Amino acid sequence: MAFMENNSEVKEFTLVGLTDVPKLQVPLFMIFTAIYLITLVGNLGMVVLISWDSHLHTPMYFFLSNLSLVDFGYSSAITPKVMAEFLTGDKIISYNGCAAQMFFSIAFPVTESYLLASMAYDRHAAVCHPLHYTTTMTVNVCVSLAVASYACGLLQSWILTDGTFRLSFCSSNVVHHFFCDMPALLALSCSDIHTNEMILILLAGFNVVFGFLVILTSYLFIFIAILRIRSSEGRQKAFSTCVSHLSAVSIFYGTIVFMYLQPSSSHSMDTDKMASVFYTMVIPMLNPLVYSLRNKDVKNAFRKVIGC
Repeated sequence: MAFMENNSEVKEFTLVGLTDVPKLQVPLFMIFTAIYLITLVGNLGMVVLISWDSHLHTPMYFFLSNLSLVDFGYSSAITPKVMAEFLTGDKIISYNGCAAQMFFSIAFPVTESYLLASMAYDRHAAVCHPLHYTTTMTVNVCVSLAVASYACGLLQSWILTDGTFRLSFCSSNVVHHFFCDMPALLALSCSDIHTNEMILILLAGFNVVFGFLVILTSYLFIFIAILRIRSSEGRQKAFSTCVSHLSAVSIFYGTIVFMYLQPSSSHSMDTDKMASVFYTMVIPMLNPLVYSLRNKDVKNAFRKVIGC
């Protein structure tokens, strides 16, 4: 995948990885293999299950299937390379391979943030305006929101990746991370990176603030609507439709808060790596588990598959 003209003397990069301790290589390989297999089965299984069961052909599950695809893609962009590093010890990644990895490692989480915001809007429509839900969340609206989410992710990723790999990398080629993360690559450049840093801050800030505000506003109206429901059973039923989404949002934004809002005095590369492991590998594994374990419709669909 060619994003830019190669203006660098560097033809490949060396990833520092997670650890150089030999005795940890095999255990970590087994752990990350298990995580990736659960992610693979969970997310692709969710997509197949939603496609197979007609009862799940609703806006909420349409967005959930897209979220599962994004989680699978995000994990697949990074985890297999990390597994190969543990297995073979080869930490070399080509210039174009690094660009492609960075492109997808940006595109998928940005897309996920907008999908989570779209799902919050869907829950708002379902709880606050149930009588108009079918006319509000039409097929065209759902597809438009999903396409817009992917478009935002791909466009922003192209801007950041293209800008980064137009820089010159003329000194060290050692990336102090286990994947081609943008800040780690900017630290290697001998060009002026001020513009790149400003664009990164502006886009990241907009994504977080916009997504969080949409979700916060949606759930503010949802909680108000739930409190107006007279019966406790009705309140519980309305809130139960939001629990899985709230769990996914809490995990996603909780990691962002931990990653970027911690004091600079406690900020270290090891902390960055651990947080990166969580949001690149663990979150994509957790999302299908959260939605399958706490959702009766998904459980029923799964029982039908087992029965067949």
